[in-house]
Parts: sequence; C-alpha cells; structure tokens
Amino acid sequence: MASRVWVSFLAAKPLNQPIPFSILPPKSHSRTSYNSYTTKQSRASVIVVEKKTGDTPQFSEKITPKISEESKNRIIIQRVAQKLARKRTERYTYLVAAIMSSLGITSGAIMAVYYRFSWQMQGGEFPIVEMFGTFFLAVGSSVGMEFWARWAHGALWHASLWHMHKSHHRPRDGPFELNDVFAITNALPAIALLSYGLFNEGIVPGLCFGAGLGITMFGMAYMFVHDGLVHRRFPVGPIADVPYLRKVAAAHQLHHSERFQGVPYGLFLGPKELEDIGGMEELEIEIQRRIKQSNSS
Repeated sequence: MASRVWVSFLAAKPLNQPIPFSILPPKSHSRTSYNSYTTKQSRASVIVVEKKTGDTPQFSEKITPKISEESKNRIIIQRVAQKLARKRTERYTYLVAAIMSSLGITSGAIMAVYYRFSWQMQGGEFPIVEMFGTFFLAVGSSVGMEFWARWAHGALWHASLWHMHKSHHRPRDGPFELNDVFAITNALPAIALLSYGLFNEGIVPGLCFGAGLGITMFGMAYMFVHDGLVHRRFPVGPIADVPYLRKVAAAHQLHHSERFQGVPYGLFLGPKELEDIGGMEELEIEIQRRIKQSNSS
C-alpha cells in the first residue's frame, strides 16, 4: 500500500524559531521589505511523498472484457430472428383481419343485392331502369373514389390530417397504424348508402345502393393492392404478377420516396400522374427493383 507523508514548511523561517514581535514597527525594515517579509512568511508548499512496495511502480489497469466475433454474430442473429418472428405475427394478424373483412363485406354485398332486387320483383315487374342505374352508379362511384382519394391524400392527409397520416410514412410497430382510421371513415358513407337503398324502393334508393356498392368495391380493391401488394402487410398471391398492378405498386412506392414531392397521390391512376410529370424512367427503375426483390425473397 502506498503511504502518503504530508510535509508543510514556511519558506521564510523554520517553524521552531519564534517570530519577533514589537508594538512599534521595526526601524530597520522599510515598507517594501515588510511586505516582502509577510509575503514570504505566508507562502507555503505541500510535498506529497508516495512510497510503493517494491522497486518498480505498479499500475492497475482496468481490463474491459472483449466480445468475440462469434458472440457478436450470435447476438445479431437472435435480433434478426426476433424481428422476423414479430413481422410474421403482424402479417398473420392483418391477413386474418383482411380475410374476415373481405368475406364479410363480399357476402353481405351479394346478399344485399339479391334481397333488394328479388324484393323489387315480387310484384311481377322487372325494374330494368333501377337495375341499370344501380350498376352504372356502382361503376361510376368506384372510379370516382380514385379521384376523391387522390384529392384527399394531397389536400387533407398531407396537410391538416398529417398528424394521423404520418403513421403510414413511419416504420410501423404492430399490425395496425393510426392511418387505418381513414378506411373506417370511408366505410361509414358506404354503409349508410347501402342501408338506405336496401330498405327503400325507387330510383333514388337504387342509385344510393349502387353508390354504396361502388365505394365498397373500391375499398376492397384498395386494401388488397395498397396494403397487400405495395406495403406487403399480407400476401396477395397472383395479384403481384399482374403487370399493371406492378406499375401501380411501383408508382406508390415513389410517392413514399418523395422523389417528386409526393406525386403520385392517387393509387390506381398513379402511373398516369407520373407520366404527366415525366417520371416514367424512375417508375421503370422502381418496377425492376421490386421484381428483383420479389425474386430474391
């Protein structure tokens, strides 16, 4: 053990000699010498002497344990396995939700259509005008929903509703995200229109029924293409091999890259938006990248 010896001394006089004292100031000392005398007297030094056991000084070195390369690889493999397992659970959860909602909505729509027109034909008359109006409005509202979604995406979701939509542009933690609320808000008018058209007869209820069907069909197609094909929240099977849907998926991926300041904001007409601003070369590059990624996985 090292022992410390503290030695203090005065630089002016030894400690064992008395300091002369007088009432009158000494004549032989001038003011300058007196100040110098007191300054020297008050000056002290501290010497620290350390004794070490042994001839040479010993130093204790804190050795940090080194992690081997094999341990690092094992930790990385475990983290990757945990992440993949969590992703599989999320995909399975969303797949179950997608299948349940698709079967429920599809079967409900089919039953609603059958019930409405069988009920309308109970009097023996075939409501051909009403049926064609329902069909054409169903197709028209499906196409119109694409333009509505494109406008709402740019004017609302990326503006005043960004606090909700930004969850879709951030890494997702869990099977669902706050942006999924927009799917519910779009489903509410569809349910209202279908209900009104189902329980009432006439041209106007028939048109409302068709509009509700169109919104429902667009919502299902949007879920499979956007959530399944583009963002791979669940497997979509042969849908991924349809050439035009590949272009749709690549165009929406460019929207997330913000290479063209958010364009395209639409989904099914996204390639047309890129064509209008001269982004077809980037679209083709993104298509090839997604094909290579799909083949390697």
